[in-house]
Amino acid sequence: MAGLIKGRSALVTGGGQGVGQGIARALAAEGADVMIAQRNLDAAEAEAAHLREAYGVNAIARQVDVTARGEVDAMIEACAAAFGRLDILVNNAGGSFPKRFENHTDEDMEGAFLLNYWSAFWAMRAAFPLMKAQKYGRIINLGSLNGVNAHMFTVAYNASKEAVRALTRTAAVEWGTHGITANVICPSALSPAARDYFDANPEMAQAILGQVPVGRFGQAAADIGPVALFLASEASSYMTGNTLYVDGGGHINGVAWRPEVEA
Repeated sequence: MAGLIKGRSALVTGGGQGVGQGIARALAAEGADVMIAQRNLDAAEAEAAHLREAYGVNAIARQVDVTARGEVDAMIEACAAAFGRLDILVNNAGGSFPKRFENHTDEDMEGAFLLNYWSAFWAMRAAFPLMKAQKYGRIINLGSLNGVNAHMFTVAYNASKEAVRALTRTAAVEWGTHGITANVICPSALSPAARDYFDANPEMAQAILGQVPVGRFGQAAADIGPVALFLASEASSYMTGNTLYVDGGGHINGVAWRPEVEA
């Protein structure tokens, strides 16, 4: 599949680490130029340098606060200016801050929607005219099994990520005739923080693994990246409005887990 998306350009928010990094590397490995957009500029620049050195693509970094609409709009403009087009938009930036349902404030909910939902909406809206003019666009939004399975203590994250799934399906319906597809990946992959947590809590790690049919944790580059690559390519042109569970089968019966929160 060498060069599967050569000549395409991609924007990955939160692409300097974790799932976003795995996706960015998968896209670059198949020839796409990539903008890494992240709040932490040092992490973004380090990853962009890695993509240039490892894959020989044009990779650039941009510092972005995705909770600020103006910065998101400017990010899309900068990506199109740098590469001459924007073919693949990966809305990966997001976060969860565990707390019991009844302890969530209005500000907690608003913050979660800014980070997880509004950021994706703004980016999609800004990218649409570019993709429509090209008659080609691939939108890949990151959802969460937390929302699908209604995991405890993450109601703000759950609700905002489920809203992203509705957003994605609606875009798929309205924009399909323009050559634009929109799909969701609900991933399960180890992050540096997850590794640290499981190293300190091996019993919890084993309990979770016992509920994952394939019997192992996912890896961002090896497991999530190739699925994003498919969705970014011509091969997925007849697939839109879908949610792909890239989780080793954990979604089938649900993986019961809960973060630690205040009493």
